[in-house]
Amino acid sequence: MPRRRHVYRYAAVILYLTELIAASELLSSSSSEGSSSLSGGIIPAQAVLGRPSVGDCGDKPTGPIDATSCDYETVESINNELYDSLHHLLQLPFFKYLQIDLYRGCPFWEDDATCTESTCSIVNVAESEIPEEWRTKTLSKVDPVGGLYHQLDGCYYRDSDFCFLEDPQLGEYYDLTTIPERYTGYTGSSPHQIWQAIYEENCFTPRDSTLKEDEEKCLEEKVYNKIISGLHASISTHICLDNLNQTTGEWGPDIQCYIARVASHPERLEYIYFNTVLLLRAVSRMTPYLKQYDYFHGISQTEIGEAKRSLERVVDIAQHVGKFDESQMFNGLNANSLREDFKAHFRNVSRIMDCIECDQCRLWGKVQTAGLATAMKILFELDENVFNFVPSSSSETVIQRSELAALFNTLNRFSESIQAATQFTAMARPADVKSSKYSYGIRGDSAEKISNAGTEPSESSDADSPFR
Repeated sequence: MPRRRHVYRYAAVILYLTELIAASELLSSSSSEGSSSLSGGIIPAQAVLGRPSVGDCGDKPTGPIDATSCDYETVESINNELYDSLHHLLQLPFFKYLQIDLYRGCPFWEDDATCTESTCSIVNVAESEIPEEWRTKTLSKVDPVGGLYHQLDGCYYRDSDFCFLEDPQLGEYYDLTTIPERYTGYTGSSPHQIWQAIYEENCFTPRDSTLKEDEEKCLEEKVYNKIISGLHASISTHICLDNLNQTTGEWGPDIQCYIARVASHPERLEYIYFNTVLLLRAVSRMTPYLKQYDYFHGISQTEIGEAKRSLERVVDIAQHVGKFDESQMFNGLNANSLREDFKAHFRNVSRIMDCIECDQCRLWGKVQTAGLATAMKILFELDENVFNFVPSSSSETVIQRSELAALFNTLNRFSESIQAATQFTAMARPADVKSSKYSYGIRGDSAEKISNAGTEPSESSDADSPFR
């Protein structure tokens, strides 16, 4: 079991869990079995999305992003280009195919149920569709599990890893471009147990008991909390953006879901921006190393040209916007023990994802924890010289293809969440929706759904289900 505390040491954790309960109560006062109506308890969209937020700067955060050297306006200004470039890159086989063992089991408690909704299930890809050099037999010859690896049942890790990695001998292949991150109907006590266990991993090694809680919380703990809370907020945003209206049977954005889960707590959106900067910094730091991978196997020369331009745009954005100073982390007398604490906590989070009872939710939970863990390894564990690639060495020895694919897919998730926040804000102001269709990357049917959605909630609005 992950270490559990009867009393949380840190006020931030208590506050966050309290907010989750409050959000649930807001909707439950006007809903029955997950449905909501316009009467009683529903939060007016404009009252939240159109109100001043941090620093009285309007409905979106502005100014410096805490713990970075970047600001919200800069991230906002490049996000459309980042989204478009990532969207193109992630169509490449290099990024879209991942081998994942979804059924290695929960190591912390008994699995007593599964998600029975059809939207929970996903379809794997036959190995014959995967390029030869990325198949299990090939990878096991050049990068076997063993040696510097610590192997556990169904997974392993290296000392430098911030998560448990997939065993290359196990699991199925999945095409991430065919599996949306959205509402699945996964609800009940299970998703709450998942997030409760994850937040309990915020409890770091106790320090001087004479310090007040605000003084006791160091930069590393604050960064850890932002990473976890930002992941939670991004997942919630995707669920609300692609939600099922159980009355009409149509998929589309649910503004009441977004208000309850994210918009009514401005710090959650701020953490999405923070994680975006952190991921961009990781891409920037490993830029010399990125040139060594064969991203373009099996595509035409025309496609290769566009893919190279997309990768160059992502790298350029990362170098200009990824302004996070990792050198400020893990300094001082307790630096090594604190770093090991940090890694151990996030490794546990990556294993907790195996306890999710919805296949689709479990897959995206595992991909995104792997992506964030890869970013943290790049920033907090590996020396700068590691990324000065030596042609005779193997690129897989430092960052595996699966880790790089997870990193870029996770960055895409956060970029999409920032776009979604803009879309929901436009929904709260109907006069602005028409012009927002193309300004924020909404295309085709999705644009029409936004236009027709207004501020009326669907019956699937439920702040009670973090993974739903």
